[in-house]
Amino acid sequence: MANAPRCGPYICGIDAALDVVSGKWKGLILWELDTHRVRRFAELRRGLPGVSEKMLTQHLREMEADGLVHRKVYAEVPPRVEYSLTEHGHTLNKALEPLGAWGTERIRRDGSEVVEVAEVAEPSHR
Repeated sequence: MANAPRCGPYICGIDAALDVVSGKWKGLILWELDTHRVRRFAELRRGLPGVSEKMLTQHLREMEADGLVHRKVYAEVPPRVEYSLTEHGHTLNKALEPLGAWGTERIRRDGSEVVEVAEVAEPSHR
């Protein structure tokens, strides 16, 4: 079950921001949803190599509770669930852009390896 949204007390704004994006996968979920706009669970999982189903579910629930991710359930059989960023999620992703640029420069400087993620083909029924 998702935890209640975090609400401090905080030392500073960075403390409050890191509270919301804590965890290995949340920044990558933000990036994936910002890049692709809407993703189903399986698409997210394929786009994030190494994430477990349990961890992805936990992070998505926390991000939904924090108002970063919108979860839309379609009344179909089988059920279809899609995830997208809320406006609040978009603003957080925008705020993280300088951090991403810093990380890209670090990868370049250190000659670190980058994982290539295969693009997930969009279903033809869309």
